[in-house]
Formats: sequence, structure tokens, C-alpha cells
Amino acid sequence: QVQLVESGGGLVQPGGSLRLSCAASGGIFSINTMRWYRQAPGKERELVARITTGGSTDYTDSVKGRFIISRDNAKNTVYLQMNGLIPEDTAVYYCNADIKPFGRIWYAAYWGQGTQVTVSS
Repeated sequence: QVQLVESGGGLVQPGGSLRLSCAASGGIFSINTMRWYRQAPGKERELVARITTGGSTDYTDSVKGRFIISRDNAKNTVYLQMNGLIPEDTAVYYCNADIKPFGRIWYAAYWGQGTQVTVSS
């Protein structure tokens, strides 16, 4: 059974940094694009960043220059380095990945359980 487990969230002061991790496990044959989403209270879930297998990246405008997405394909893990955090970054952060398990033909989207990031003084 494929699982995505996030870690690294917490409370940080404005201007601070956090590094989120998301490890995929459980009968994985291949992983395609990996993504980080976030959802703030009362708002829709939004795509924050994504990274392809080859390392190409995209970011939503509000985090460009502050966040860096990376991945370790050998560890089936994606990271989100968040610098210069502001209160507007407060949200539950979710990882998402397109994964093909062993024995399956197609890739399917899998989600982590989410990790809370709170930016406050």
C-alpha cells in the first residue's frame, strides 16, 4: 500500500525557515511529478510547487524566490525548503505525487496526510 508521510512542519516566526519532507513508500515501481500544495483556513487548496523526475521546477508566484522544491529519487522523497516565511504562508501543507505501484499500468495521484505550518510572532 502506497503511503506518503510528511514531516517538518511547526511554528516559526516571520522571516524564519522550515524544511518539509515527504517520503513515499509501499510497493512503488515509479514516481513521476511530485508536488506540494497548501490549504489555509477558509481557502481552497493551492499548488505551491512541483518538480518533475528530471528536476524541472515550477512555483506559484507568491513563493518564488523564497521556497525551493527538491527531490531525492533514490529515497522517493520530496522536500520543500521555505525561507523568508510570512504569516500568509500559514497553512496545512500536503505533498502529492504521481505514482505507479508494482503490478499497475497507470500512474495515480497519492496524497500525504498534511503537516501544519504556522508563521506567527
